[in-house]
Amino acid sequence: MNCREPGFFMVKTNSIQKSFSAFQICMVLATAIGGFAAQAQTAGQAQVQSNAVSGALAMLGNRGVHVHDPSAIIKCKDKCWIFYTGPGIPSYYSTNLTQWERGPAVFSNAPTWTAKAVPRNHWIYYWAPDVIHLGDRYLLYYAVSSFGRNDSAIGLATNPTLDPADPEFKWSDQGLVVKSGSNDDFNAIDPAVSLDTRGRLWLAFGSFWSGIKLIQLNPETGKRIATNSPRYSLAFNDSIEASYIYHHDDYYYLFVNWGLCCRGTNSTYEIRVGRSPQITGPYRDQDGVDLIAGGGSYFLGSSGPFIGPGQSGIYSKNGDDWFTCHFYDGERHGYPMLALLPLDWSADGWPEINRTKLKPGSH
Repeated sequence: MNCREPGFFMVKTNSIQKSFSAFQICMVLATAIGGFAAQAQTAGQAQVQSNAVSGALAMLGNRGVHVHDPSAIIKCKDKCWIFYTGPGIPSYYSTNLTQWERGPAVFSNAPTWTAKAVPRNHWIYYWAPDVIHLGDRYLLYYAVSSFGRNDSAIGLATNPTLDPADPEFKWSDQGLVVKSGSNDDFNAIDPAVSLDTRGRLWLAFGSFWSGIKLIQLNPETGKRIATNSPRYSLAFNDSIEASYIYHHDDYYYLFVNWGLCCRGTNSTYEIRVGRSPQITGPYRDQDGVDLIAGGGSYFLGSSGPFIGPGQSGIYSKNGDDWFTCHFYDGERHGYPMLALLPLDWSADGWPEINRTKLKPGSH
């Protein structure tokens, strides 16, 4: 998630110009209102989302759910969950990937450490969560930041279940995982958690500055394996963020966003991809160019009313892979919405969206 478009006002940080617009502020407020509404609902009073989606957008994967920066889908019992940017980290759940209902937010009060770590963050408004099931609990990572700065932190919350009706349901704040500040050349936002084939736990993150980073985590604590452990550089572009790592066959695939989010129908987000036999890289595109050197094969971009896709995720169901992201809906004044798209793999092992599998209500 970035906020660096011309418009409302600008700040200077590390000689990089950032800005945010009146539209973006409206989007923040709209998401905030939706997020607080989600917090106010109990599990028994969940709001079913209307799936009144036009045929054209249904064929582009629209699920009729208003979200920004959705997590990858995670399953708990018979329900699939996503978490997304907003007050307290709001959620939705579904039993069929078509009809979605609001779930509870992770936090109703700000974790105590966040005010000191990122004083400019207000409203317990947290960005771009990601979640993984590991052992007997769910680990949810989220970003605490403020627009246009790299005074940022990634936090961790854990829960033995995602089912609010389960007596064991309770989110526990586990504190700070990694932090960046004005003296650093990276930005600790947009966390993406993954396991490698050896069972090691990793966290990718980063936005603008020097690009996408990767650190190893301790699977027992969910925190960085050591305060001085290596921080790997995976990818760079002048406008890069929203990384996601997925293992398929013999490779790890690194998805990243180039361009600008949060501008509604003027958003320029597009998704690029590279792969590596090692989770730590180097990641190369289809032409063999290292993503650190500006490489990145085009994967998904704007198409008609489907504008600026971002924040990648992959979910497998019954042998089929589905790609998740948000996009800006050209038929709804650029509101960010959830997309779920059929994902295939080419003969040489590269991911590709197969829209021929889409039809209204498909899942």
